Amino acid sequence: MTVTDRPTNLRVNGARLMDRIMSLAEVGSIDGGGCARLALTDADRDGRDLVVSWMRDLGLDITVDAVGNVVGTWNIGAGAAIMTGSHIDTVRTGGKYDGNLGVLAGLEIIQTIQESGWTPSRPLAVAFFTNEEGARFAPDMMGSLAFVGGLGVEEVLGTVGIDGARVGDELLRIGYAGSTPCPSSPPRAFVELHIEQGPVLEQQGVTIGAVTGVQGISWREVTINGQSNHAGTTPMELRHDPAYVAASVVVFMRQLASRYGGNQVCTVGKIDLHPNLVNVVPASAVLTLDVRNTDEGLLRKAESEIDEYLARLADEEPRVSASRACGSRAGQVTTHRCWPACAPPAWSSCRATAGSVTTPQNTPMNGIS
Repeated sequence: MTVTDRPTNLRVNGARLMDRIMSLAEVGSIDGGGCARLALTDADRDGRDLVVSWMRDLGLDITVDAVGNVVGTWNIGAGAAIMTGSHIDTVRTGGKYDGNLGVLAGLEIIQTIQESGWTPSRPLAVAFFTNEEGARFAPDMMGSLAFVGGLGVEEVLGTVGIDGARVGDELLRIGYAGSTPCPSSPPRAFVELHIEQGPVLEQQGVTIGAVTGVQGISWREVTINGQSNHAGTTPMELRHDPAYVAASVVVFMRQLASRYGGNQVCTVGKIDLHPNLVNVVPASAVLTLDVRNTDEGLLRKAESEIDEYLARLADEEPRVSASRACGSRAGQVTTHRCWPACAPPAWSSCRATAGSVTTPQNTPMNGIS
């Protein structure tokens, strides 16, 4: 069968795709049906090895670049490849489908075409990118950002994770410090199939949708210092309680999101109290602020309001002090710039999700990106 004989009735093998998804989900499996494969851990290495073995089974040419991004290419036809893919690293309580579906669906498509006997006019490629979740190393979407030239290789390799490990050291340790140049030459087009990660499509009874925009994200860490004291003998009016101030920040974040409405979301996902004892007023509180919006102007406005609120807290609660550090920030992306095809000028904004599907109810599928 030739290029001009393109079949019109190709259908993927859903059972085979699901078998691969479930096999990958066994790597780093956790109670409740999810998985934990933080980037560049032993579990991530084992997941990578499994997916690469499937790429080899399909006869794909495999490259690993300097930051550990893996691309499997079916080198047929001519010109730049049509690429799909996603990621296989997870958060600590990750789902079976988040990222994995986008990678394994790409392999299933290639296998289906190979079995049909049809030869596409261009190469087909499937990629999985390093540290897309950002749960161990910040920022998220690290590998894909480096892949398109938005983040320098040395900066990536020098990044230190929440456990003190360096990206470069961990890539060497797990055997995925590749030699292929990064950034890479742009593909002809890129499309990503991804679960929705939320309840909207399922709630509305919709099976699949095309994404029109990707949220801009602002991550911050706020440290609030007070004075540790005994919980029973310190009167309320004499307390310098950072937990109380942290709680007010949580409430403010929720109220801000409610006021803005639309696509504005705010999350306080992590709070650490020190010394974290039941009978002690804390000495300090460290909390993370996750602020997202598909409108860049509104996102910046929300960031400004948060700054003003923290400054106001310092005046209203002089017995405690607050400081903040900017963890990472990514501007919003409109997917018309890279759907359906990415020419080189648009490639820098191209790791945007181009499809979203629902998964069965009660299936763990939470994630950060």
